[in-house]
Amino acid sequence: MMKIINVVKDFNSKPYGRYEEDGLGAGVYFREILAKELRDNTTVKVVLTGYNRYGRSFIDEAFGGLIREDGFTKSELDKKLSYEHSDVKSIESLIADRIEAAEIDRLNNK
Repeated sequence: MMKIINVVKDFNSKPYGRYEEDGLGAGVYFREILAKELRDNTTVKVVLTGYNRYGRSFIDEAFGGLIREDGFTKSELDKKLSYEHSDVKSIESLIADRIEAAEIDRLNNK
């Protein structure tokens, strides 16, 4: 089964920050939701359209954190996770970059 998560509609209209102290829109909270959905569904698509100011800290925690904190591998994420932002393609590139960096760290720390 495929699960679609629209960040702005299903999570927070202004996602921001990394940690709990950054507020309810923090990446750590989104990562918890995303990790659960990745475990419970065959594939998960994250729609980021509707907000254009995603910070690096939010993206790194939400997506890179899947590898660092939740035990996923890049290979698993490549198979199960897709994401899109119809207006700001650089956000998609940032997500790919943060996943790649987390995977490199994981492999270097084995």
